[in-house]
Amino acid sequence: MDRFELRRLDYSLTEDHVDLQTAYKQFFKTHCSIDTVRAAEPSGFDKSLWERLCAMGATTMALPESVGGDGATLVDLTLVAEEIGRSLAPVPWIDHVVAARLLAALGGMESEDILNGTQLVAFDPQQVAPAGTRLIPAGSIADHIIVRDDSDVVRLTFGTRPAKVDNIGKLPMAWVDPAAADSRTIVASGPDALAAYQRALDEWRLLTAAALVGLVEETMTIAAEFAKTRYTLGVPISTLQAISHPLANMAITVEGGRGLSRRAAWFLDNEPDERPELAPSAFVFMAEEASKAATMAVHIQGGLGVSAEAAATAYLVRARGWALAGGDPAATAVHIAGIVAARESKD
Repeated sequence: MDRFELRRLDYSLTEDHVDLQTAYKQFFKTHCSIDTVRAAEPSGFDKSLWERLCAMGATTMALPESVGGDGATLVDLTLVAEEIGRSLAPVPWIDHVVAARLLAALGGMESEDILNGTQLVAFDPQQVAPAGTRLIPAGSIADHIIVRDDSDVVRLTFGTRPAKVDNIGKLPMAWVDPAAADSRTIVASGPDALAAYQRALDEWRLLTAAALVGLVEETMTIAAEFAKTRYTLGVPISTLQAISHPLANMAITVEGGRGLSRRAAWFLDNEPDERPELAPSAFVFMAEEASKAATMAVHIQGGLGVSAEAAATAYLVRARGWALAGGDPAATAVHIAGIVAARESKD
């Protein structure tokens, strides 16, 4: 039997995986209430929460042992991402670890401050690199920003960080002009550098998809708990098909997205050339389904759900906004089509 045969079919968690996810679930439950999320909205970033998260080893775990990290697998990282989505944590963990992993892969990890999260790194997660100024999800708080410029992968630093722009995902997003950077360093060039950048894009999509899985699961919990306490004609509204069926659809979305994300993570780590469409597919699936699920959760709560102070509203805007941080998900769908078409043409 092929030693990978079982893993292509079985993506259940080990005891170590369960312990890892439980630890981060408890961390965010303790340190990231909905009030913490709301308080961070003006900047899109909670520095205290970030420092606590880094002290827990969330940044070092993601990096290879060759640069001083703990060498966690991508499946491990999806578990942390789920808990970030579940809590709506206002920290740029996904952007930072993906950009730091890219630097490590290209031999550009020059600072221990990046390893431990003291210095933040962001990058441009759009499939098609725009010319000139571009929106960067963590651009207003990053110390370094990684972008593509033709065949170069470039690290930018700014003496004065770009100003945050308002956005539906409440992210620390900013317009970044590479030409205005105070420092511009070419990390690597050529096809291998661009291939490494594409790998980073896939990792960003994978972890964002996992975060959206956690977001939808918590949204479903909020809606279900509400539906169990509201009555019509003497019965809980959760017993009505108009409520119970959408809640069932949310559960299907969670399990489908979670399975696809873990499958994509395993292939990306172990056989990256075998199923390269899985990571972007997980992202496209969750980008569409998370918005639908969060919208339904708001509808289930009726007038309360659409109020500004409702938790369901906070989840809705992020379900829509986080998926757009990397540009139009349709560009990723086109990328998937290109992968599949190229494979079919070889067969």
